[in-house]
Amino acid sequence: MRIYQTTGRIVYAILFTLLLFNASALQAHNQASLSLLERSINPGEKQKFPFLIEQTFDADYVNMPVYVAHGLQAGHRLCVTAGIHGDEINGSEIARRAFSKIDPLSLRGTVIMLPMINTTGMRNGERYMPDRRDLNRHFPGSYDGSIASIVARATFDLVTTHCDTLIDLHTGSFMRANAPQIRVTNKKPEALTLARNFGSGIIIFGDGPRGSLRREASESGLTAIIYEAAGPHVFDVETADVGVHGLLNAMSHLEMLPGDSPEIPDSQVYLRTTWERVPLGAGGYFFPEVTLGTKVRTGQRLGYLVSPMDNETTVVSASQDGIIIGMARPQIVLSGYALFHLGLEGQSGKLTEKELREQDRANALTDG
Repeated sequence: MRIYQTTGRIVYAILFTLLLFNASALQAHNQASLSLLERSINPGEKQKFPFLIEQTFDADYVNMPVYVAHGLQAGHRLCVTAGIHGDEINGSEIARRAFSKIDPLSLRGTVIMLPMINTTGMRNGERYMPDRRDLNRHFPGSYDGSIASIVARATFDLVTTHCDTLIDLHTGSFMRANAPQIRVTNKKPEALTLARNFGSGIIIFGDGPRGSLRREASESGLTAIIYEAAGPHVFDVETADVGVHGLLNAMSHLEMLPGDSPEIPDSQVYLRTTWERVPLGAGGYFFPEVTLGTKVRTGQRLGYLVSPMDNETTVVSASQDGIIIGMARPQIVLSGYALFHLGLEGQSGKLTEKELREQDRANALTDG
């Protein structure tokens, strides 16, 4: 009997010691509860809730969902944004799928997702805000401005207050589609490292348009990149898969997920891009003959234009060697319309400030 009692005491002592050890270890590594938008998210918890608590006429138009995963241990604070343009629904699906894969009990740090920032636009299939303004040209915004400026300010304040890293999700615009690619400034090595570890296969240098969330957040001190893929108004499963894996790759790189980081294939980095446009006076019906990701050579035929008045055909050719990173879908076009976005091969060296400005103008059509 004494043997059993002694054995029991020993087992109890061991269990009690392990319990104290685990409790002290958890206490040493646990982060505090997160206070966000008048909510409290405990360590090891996931929540979804609306941005605004109050029910007002304005709130019904602009309220957006918020996803939060708050890990047990402290680490990077990642913001993922999507749906800044209401017609770009693919990013919202990427955010939804990626969030469903996050286990807050093994997460190190915090993930905050805003998957439908222009929620009215997404419901109505419209790119712009209810005031007809482009939200992604109004950051950091102002509470004394238009509704676009107010939403921009609220979004910007949340992102810059609670996050150190930003990944903004977009698609092509206006009947154009993009190959999976990351846009990133060349002024921040940590941003380029994040872009490489995302693993989209294509990286394009550029600061982004003034007033865009990525650029303004980057200039405020965040590590920020933008993922561009597919086109507006549709869910694209293949590019969504790339986006979901990219977000998880980025989180692994930031040491937010358990285990070793996956091996990421090298990405092709393009310092310069150019657009092939509709020649003056050649507007009409546009028909592409190449696909996204196609490598092309100077003079290669890319597609053609047909005038509905006289059936005259105009061939669109590549002006330089490169790869098709973005392109317009078959549609009616006018002179000057951007048809094919080429990442230029064989370009090396550091861009001058003038070249950076020109590059930003070239990318502005599809960068957010």
